Amino acid sequence: MIIWLASYPKSGNTWVRTIINQIIFNDIKSKTEVFDKLTRIRRYPSKIDIIGLPQLPNHNEFTKEQKKEVIDFTIKNWSVSQDKINTNNKTNILKTHNILCKLNLDGKNYSFADLNNTIGVIHIVRDPRNIVTSVKNHFSINTEEESVEMLCDNYNWTGFANNEIPQFLSSWSNHYNSWKKFPNNYLLIKYEDLVTDISKEIIRIAKYLSNHFEYEFSEKIVDEIKKNTSFENFKELETKGKFNENSINEITGEKNTFFNLGPKNNWKEILKKESIYKIEKEFNKEMKELGYL
Repeated sequence: MIIWLASYPKSGNTWVRTIINQIIFNDIKSKTEVFDKLTRIRRYPSKIDIIGLPQLPNHNEFTKEQKKEVIDFTIKNWSVSQDKINTNNKTNILKTHNILCKLNLDGKNYSFADLNNTIGVIHIVRDPRNIVTSVKNHFSINTEEESVEMLCDNYNWTGFANNEIPQFLSSWSNHYNSWKKFPNNYLLIKYEDLVTDISKEIIRIAKYLSNHFEYEFSEKIVDEIKKNTSFENFKELETKGKFNENSINEITGEKNTFFNLGPKNNWKEILKKESIYKIEKEFNKEMKELGYL
């Protein structure tokens, strides 16, 4: 069965993923090896999940009809591919940025995830005001205004640029509201809590996972994980070429910096007043619920 590691992009998913990878595999090594075997918790959906996906022309030179064909094929294979994953009779942790949704195609409903395939979710959220500059860098977006529009787009799909399997993000608020409703084994992790008291959050995550995995755990292990998963260590390893999940800038062809500002990303010092106003107005209910307002 599947435990989802779900988040809107640039919300701390990779951070939590490295923590979990060390906990459940008892893989507490040196700081320089923290990204080794990170793919044991891989992205879903990937190309190994959705077999036979129609190919799109390179450089985004595709029509709306071609894009729809790829999206529809992906949607129709969500459940089928998850059934296949679960044939290993193990607890599978999968990273996703997809919204938890049910979509209707040709009169038939297709769920991204349901109780037939899923036993829980670790849901990571981050103040949307601090996501703006991160998605701008990650997705090679030209302006701050366009980044804000991305967070507000109810119909936003990503993954077409490099013939990846598309993921349906929707808006930041729709994404948050969808996953928080998952009925079983739900754990909410706030990025800000990882920053202020990571030891406490490591313990919360470990307690959650103890219902599904057997592993050694101690105060010493918490300290080691805390050291290994610091933003400074992540940044240093990326600089040395030991992180390989960067997005590619479509114009320059170079890798975008993945660990960009991290905890130093302070919307109060970076965002324009117009951007702050729009985000706080658009996501007012959810931000108050999460204590961001």
